[in-house]
Parts: sequence; C-alpha cells; structure tokens
Amino acid sequence: MASVATASTTAAGVELVGVGIRFDDVVAVRNATLDIAGGEFFTLLGPSGCGKTTLLRAIAGFNRQTEGTIRIGGSVVDDIPAWQRDTGMVFQNYAIFPHLDVWHNVAYGLANRRVTGAAAAQRVAETLAMVDLTGLEKRMPKQLSGGQQQRVVIARALAVRPRVLLMDEPLANLDAKLRVRLRNDLRRLQRRLGITTVYVTHDQEEALSLSDRIAVMSGGAILQVGTPEAVYTQPSALRVAEFIGEGNFLRGRLADGVVTLANGARLATRTPGAAASGEVWIGFRPQDVELAAVHANGNTATAASSADSRGVLIGVVRGRTYLGSQVRYEIDCGLDRTLAAQVAATGAAGRLPEGIDVQLTVAPDEVMLFPGDDTSVEL
Repeated sequence: MASVATASTTAAGVELVGVGIRFDDVVAVRNATLDIAGGEFFTLLGPSGCGKTTLLRAIAGFNRQTEGTIRIGGSVVDDIPAWQRDTGMVFQNYAIFPHLDVWHNVAYGLANRRVTGAAAAQRVAETLAMVDLTGLEKRMPKQLSGGQQQRVVIARALAVRPRVLLMDEPLANLDAKLRVRLRNDLRRLQRRLGITTVYVTHDQEEALSLSDRIAVMSGGAILQVGTPEAVYTQPSALRVAEFIGEGNFLRGRLADGVVTLANGARLATRTPGAAASGEVWIGFRPQDVELAAVHANGNTATAASSADSRGVLIGVVRGRTYLGSQVRYEIDCGLDRTLAAQVAATGAAGRLPEGIDVQLTVAPDEVMLFPGDDTSVEL
C-alpha cells in the first residue's frame, strides 16, 4: 500500500464490561470484559462458533447485548445505533456493491456524514492512495482481483475516518500468498494511521503476526488476554495452548517438578510450584524439540545439549514431511499418541529417515503444565 500522510483519525479506546449476548436459549457470549486501548490492534481469536463475530457485531451496534456495557472513547454506546457509533466495518464476504465503481463504493458512507462535493472527492482520493488503488476509480468490482476488492472494502471503511475499525475475518477468502501480503500491508497501514482496530480471526498465525494483544475465546467466553508472545508461550489453560499453536499434549504424574509419563520417561517442567503433585497435563511445541538419531549402542549421533535424562524421550520415526526450510516428524515413543517434532531441514536432524530410532530432548523451560482435570479440549 502506498505511503501517504497519516489520516486525521482520533483513536478511541473500546471498553466492554460484563457483556453477555443471548439468542433465545443460546448463550453466544458470556461475561466479556475487555479494555482495548486507543490505537491498539486487538484480535479476537477462536474457533468457529466461539462468539467472536457476535461480540464484534455488538461493538458495531449490529447486535444488542443482553447484559453489560460497551463504551467507545469513554462514552456508553448501548443505546446508540450502528451508524452513529463512529466505527468502520469490514466484512468477511466483502459486501462490495457490484453496481457501483470503485470511487462510488469508497464514497458510499460519506453522504451520511455530510461530506460531499470537493471534500468527498478529496477524501476518496486520499483513501484510495492509502490502500494503493489510485487509478482504479472507474473500475467495476467484477474487473478487480480478490485482493483489490478487499482493498476497496477497507478503503470504504476508512473513508469515513472512524475512530474504531472493526474487521471480521477480512482475509479469509484470499489465497495464501495474497493473504500474507495483505496482512502485512494492513498492519503497516494501521500503525501509520494509529486507528484502534478490533480484528476477528480463527487463524492463529494471522493473529500472532498482526496483533498488539489477543483475546482467545471459546464457548462464548474469553479465556486469556495478552500479547501474542504471552498467549503462545504462557497459555493460561490447556484449551488456549491447544488452539493458539500446535503442541504435544500428554498426561502424566507430577512430583517435585518432574512429570513421569505412561512410558516411564521423565520430563522436568518450568513450573514454579515444584512441591505440587498429582495427575497433570503437559505440553511442548514441535519446534521446541531437539532431535538426534540413536546409534545401535544407544548413544545419540550428536550430543543432545546439556539436558539430563529427565528431559529425554526415545522413539521411532513413523512419518516425515518436508516443508521447505523445515522438516516435520511423527514419532512413536510408546505413548497413546505420536509426538510431533519440527526441525531445520539443513542440519543432520532434518535428514533422518523413517524407521530410525531417535532421541527427543525437551528443555524444562519448554514444558507447559496444566491441571490434570482439564478436559476442555479433545486431544
């Protein structure tokens, strides 16, 4: 997207206090409390049906909450209609007007805000420049690519100079390469404008790469709010860890900071409560596994760092997938599920064949610990 002067947008914070949304007997959102700072890129992340779009539409004014309060810029907007909330909405299905050219699509919302004539023309020109669509003003939607159509929709939302930009999975209908390019463009544009953005997605990579903070949702509830790094490396619950990134999740018994697994392997954990004991879940990411071949005499082909035996699993490679710069392995360690390991393709660990015996080393700081009675996710 082209570099243009920063738009005169006054960023507004968004505050939700105890917001609940019910449709007849169905509870879509329960007790949602958030404090989104002005100028923040904030993402609602979760699986389909978790309530994230319903909550976004409540902020926009399209849904009315059953309980709780919503404030925009410090003012309660519960009784204010959508068109008066000073928000811009970008929908997943584009909602572009097929009978209007690019210029008139972008200008559509200006008349309601009493921006007409030369002022409207200038506003449209400035906004089209922001999203790199200058020169396409007279094209009809059917003459545009998917990426260009989505830029038109973003431009239409920005043209009214909203204090809050709301986006409901705006990149979901694009191919993978275009999605990555547009999300990078979108993040740069948002930073330049400094506009408060509330973004909905089920794509964890999208959420991690775009957001200042993320709210992970499931079953209508907010499970955790934090920076991308915090929710990825320090998930507050098993369900968060399972959704925000791939992991190996295993049951075991904790004693003195060490978890014993069903196959007898022992893994030290990063838990501060080393005195705790009992049944637990542990998890570790595939990319946090150090992998090495095991010789016939039981020694590894390469030193497995300085980890002690409590952080070691022995298994057999059952599957190998080449991913370009990475190689992913499925490894049978005699547990109730295979484990995943993902390593750089260039080293010795990236050239291991199927059927070979391997050693997996997991550092204590990489082992996540969760209560053993957590049954919130099917693993």
